[in-house]
Amino acid sequence: MDKEIVSAVRSESVENPYESFDDRFHACQGDKQLRRLFSEGSWLEGPAYFPAGRYLVWSDVPNDRILRLDEMSGCTGIFRRDTNYSNGNTVDRQGRLVTCEHGTRLVTRTEHDGTITVIADRYEGKRFNSPNDVVVHSDGSIWFTDSTYGIDSDYQGHFAKSEIGAQYVYRVDPVSGNTQAVATDFVQPNGLAFSNDEKLLYIADTGASHVKDGPRHIRVFRVGSNGKLSGGDIFATCTAGAFDGFRVDSAGRIWTSAFDGVHCYDPDGTLLGKIRVPQIVANVCFGGPNRNILYICATTSLYSLRLSVTGNR
Repeated sequence: MDKEIVSAVRSESVENPYESFDDRFHACQGDKQLRRLFSEGSWLEGPAYFPAGRYLVWSDVPNDRILRLDEMSGCTGIFRRDTNYSNGNTVDRQGRLVTCEHGTRLVTRTEHDGTITVIADRYEGKRFNSPNDVVVHSDGSIWFTDSTYGIDSDYQGHFAKSEIGAQYVYRVDPVSGNTQAVATDFVQPNGLAFSNDEKLLYIADTGASHVKDGPRHIRVFRVGSNGKLSGGDIFATCTAGAFDGFRVDSAGRIWTSAFDGVHCYDPDGTLLGKIRVPQIVANVCFGGPNRNILYICATTSLYSLRLSVTGNR
């Protein structure tokens, strides 16, 4: 990590941020204060937690950097500069950082020695739009969404015309390295996450940003043994703006970003409750030694809230 400390002071908190719609949500609640840990970003995205080092990294997309929070000291510093407008991040089963880069239109992996490996750069000979969010399956395959937000303007990447002409969801085979389009009927595919048993894949579509009355929902697919998806029914439709990134807890509940905070859905599709956040939320991640700290990337700020539930391993 860069020696420069960006922030070492934890600023104000929000009292009692919970809003409950179902009695089952009460058992999920923990701390009564939502804490703001950092507030000097432009558009924060892609939180990923490294349990071995007790630290969190996340992207500050327009500022072209990845930031790092040391959980033990509470200090935030620069993890990496010139990140090619990184967006989504995740940690693979070997503890390596996997990143979606808007600027280069790549999916990359940071090796343990700091070198960067390109995981995927093209589909059928054409450059991706701007890979957005990414997850890793237990079989080693890498799944990512490819929306156009990084090529729509020069704000989160570089303005360009789409070479593929569509926005797909992809799977990179862990053995051959081949990239396969697994879902091709999205307007703007965005966040994605597997269920605990990996039999289901949830994918957000934020197409309302580009199409009038467009999608602002999460769909759910069945995952076949060959990596193919089936189904695709709407799991939930956002009641405040649109869903972006989300995570699954150990009981299968979905904790998803929205314009008014974080929404919690039961696996049966019921909206259990919300965590009210002062800014538009882009993404979330579970962290902490017990995996019960919910880190929230919201526009310019990073927030945290300790819950009584734990995140999926």
